[in-house]
Amino acid sequence: MDTHRTLLSRRGFLAAGAAGTAALAGCANGVNSHGSYRIDQRVDATRSFLFSTFPGSAQLEQKSSGVLWMPLITKAGLGLGGSYGTGALRINNSSVDYYEALQANVGFQIGAQQYAHALFFMTSEALQDFRTSNGWSAGADAEYALIDQGGNLSAETLITLKPVVAMVFAQTGLIAGATLGGTKYRRIIP
Repeated sequence: MDTHRTLLSRRGFLAAGAAGTAALAGCANGVNSHGSYRIDQRVDATRSFLFSTFPGSAQLEQKSSGVLWMPLITKAGLGLGGSYGTGALRINNSSVDYYEALQANVGFQIGAQQYAHALFFMTSEALQDFRTSNGWSAGADAEYALIDQGGNLSAETLITLKPVVAMVFAQTGLIAGATLGGTKYRRIIP
């Protein structure tokens, strides 16, 4: 009888262990989490802010094949620096993938700042390259959107032939001149 109880208790222990492992695996890969919902809410607010502050950006979105929205990037540095944030890739204003942005740098820097940015993929090839890469970086093929003194996008930005247009906006903090150089983007399951 004791052998039977021991066998049952071991089976129960193994079943509980297997269930716990499955639950932890679900947490690790975003299954049943609300991370995507939170990111989408932030993207919606960021998109509305950008379009109301810089109306020409809506026209840029209409011309694009897709937009990566990064609603909040936090950057800090004291000699060594880095930044991190999460966002969503939208095609026809529907989220198709979620990404994190990571940046690390060394140099004279002190302070912290937060900002938002959007990458407008102006060609289907640029969008495809982004989606199929393993750790895409903003590089020389990206053009930074120029804002005129009236807060409008410059004509050059709206007619650019560059495959990617980057907009950095809503900056707060003490590090001036946020740049996307060296930022790596990686697909995540929130």
